Amino acid sequence: MSDPVGPGSFAVRVSRGSGRWRVELLAEDAGDELPVLERALGEPGAGGWPPPFVVVVDSRLYFVVLRHGPGGMVRALISDATMLEWVLAAEVVERYGIGVDTDGAFDDDESGWPGGDLDVFADDGLPAEELRPIVTADDLWAEEMVHRIAGRLGFADELAAAVNP
Repeated sequence: MSDPVGPGSFAVRVSRGSGRWRVELLAEDAGDELPVLERALGEPGAGGWPPPFVVVVDSRLYFVVLRHGPGGMVRALISDATMLEWVLAAEVVERYGIGVDTDGAFDDDESGWPGGDLDVFADDGLPAEELRPIVTADDLWAEEMVHRIAGRLGFADELAAAVNP
């Protein structure tokens, strides 16, 4: 893996209004509480389209994205659905019904598998087929994956300013 960029754990809310991205750092313990993260999304439909999303990087090992979808349901993505020993990962997998195939989930490099909605950023211009190589890269820490996603979507500077004050 390459050298980490920024803190090993963080939780942010990302929104876009009037063509500008806004990244807000959530409370330090927000990444520990799934209900807090869900509340940070706001009311379904209140943030315009595409809706805001929450990103949590947990201990550089995996990240989670939550976002409202059609009808107010929450769409969820976890970069490594096999991290079930971590409380947040286990809660996300259970609450959103993310399938985890632990048989054969690891290759020779012991890298895990993303789970959930890989099209969570499709409305922003990053479809699943372009997101998959980022979230399956063996040489990236979770926060590096998030920074790559931010770069592709156009909020890398705002993310860096929020997590590295």
